[in-house]
Amino acid sequence: MSEENQSTNSSQQQPVESTPTLPLPRTYGGLLGRNQNTGTKREWPEVVGLTAEEAEKKIKEDKPGVHVHVVPSNCFVTMDFRQDRVRLFVDDSRKVERPPMIG
Repeated sequence: MSEENQSTNSSQQQPVESTPTLPLPRTYGGLLGRNQNTGTKREWPEVVGLTAEEAEKKIKEDKPGVHVHVVPSNCFVTMDFRQDRVRLFVDDSRKVERPPMIG
């Protein structure tokens, strides 16, 4: 019986191959393999204070093909995330109130 214990102990002491551990992605886009540092713009703080038309023109210059939605600042919106949408929250004079971003 002591021989059996010795044989099981020796099998338990075999080195285990370790796989290199990679850091966890910090964002959901990183998890999907999208690099956040690709140079594509995701936010436009410089358009705050511009009219909706001027802001839309600037956003479409930076990111062609995006759908720009002009929304009154006190209006309800859905919380779904879309890569091809930018919402412009405007005040009563149709000037952008907060920095627009992808979503």
